[in-house]
Amino acid sequence: MAIISCRVKNNDDSVIQLLNPNRQTIYFRDMRPLKDSRFQLVNFSDNELRVSLSNVSLSDEGRYVCQLYTDPPQEAYAEITVLIPPGNPIIEARDEVLSEGNETEMTCTAMSSKPAAIIRWMKGDKELPGKPKVELTYDKMYTVTSRLTFTVSKEDDGVPVACIVDHPAVKDFQAQKYLEVQYKPEVKIVVEFPQGLTREGENLELSCKFRGKPEPQRVNWLKVDDDVPSHAVITGADLYIENLNKSYNGTYRCVASNSIGEAYDDYTLYVYDAPTTTPKSTTATTTTIITTTISYPEINQGTVSPPRNLFISVYSRAGEGAPRTVDHAVIGGVVAVVVFAMLCLLIVLGRYFARHKGTYFTHEAKGADDAADADTAIINAEGGHTNSDEKKEYYI
Repeated sequence: MAIISCRVKNNDDSVIQLLNPNRQTIYFRDMRPLKDSRFQLVNFSDNELRVSLSNVSLSDEGRYVCQLYTDPPQEAYAEITVLIPPGNPIIEARDEVLSEGNETEMTCTAMSSKPAAIIRWMKGDKELPGKPKVELTYDKMYTVTSRLTFTVSKEDDGVPVACIVDHPAVKDFQAQKYLEVQYKPEVKIVVEFPQGLTREGENLELSCKFRGKPEPQRVNWLKVDDDVPSHAVITGADLYIENLNKSYNGTYRCVASNSIGEAYDDYTLYVYDAPTTTPKSTTATTTTIITTTISYPEINQGTVSPPRNLFISVYSRAGEGAPRTVDHAVIGGVVAVVVFAMLCLLIVLGRYFARHKGTYFTHEAKGADDAADADTAIINAEGGHTNSDEKKEYYI
């Protein structure tokens, strides 16, 4: 419905009338000469003529005239623009099922609108540019067709493509279509066992994980540049090898294929030496004693004491539960301590010999026993030093 109002200021009883775009009188004062019941009088006074127009159509569009019969006559104009919303947008795809990497084309049509609609394209959250084409029909309405061309990837599978129609007469007007994209498999080898290094004598279990559209129907295991070990067990997408040894080293490949193509993933096997383990000792303590005896003389007032012994002991105690394997670091430490002790001993002995080398008399008063008195004994003793035999003694 449209409301057409003609207002006059300071009217002097002049006649007011309303004309349509074809200059036909709709209302003359409060009378309706035009035989169109869609026009109805809303209000009439000396200062206003208000008329309603229901069920507006495109033919009602144009300039309406409010005319005041004065000398000379006065006129005012009002333009009516009729908006016609487009019909439901129609989206079409050239290919119903797409293949990864291929180019596809989609079209969207908004028919019979006024003014011409604007079409936008959205793929997911990303806007894509289209190529619009506008056609004017015989009834002065517009049909707009937009064409979209793009290349699909596997990430586009299940993504909606929306055709959005912008028009002043409607809001949130759109149509959408979900993409169906086929793609070749994606393959990944997962080591189920062992979790760490692969060693001789252990077992190996590999699982081939894959996905694709359509779902891969064939999965093969092979060894690059060689044959898979004869006792290897292949169950579906799993490969199982018992009792590994270094002859199994190499690259193992899982290949999956579907109607679009094939793909593979590689796993390089390197078998390490088996770990060397020894049982733990049940004894609580291991003790090593190294003893060195050194004899040296003691000189006291011209007498020689019996040799005394010096003991140097090296103890090595291992903690409870230590393994029986030979610890080279401990042996090296003990040997180093012994060698150091021997060197220190040699230095001490050398200094001792250098300071205590001399002449000793074992019979210092040999002539005193035969003397008749003390004076004779002293004389014989003093002279005895020159006549007595000398004896040198060394202790090594």
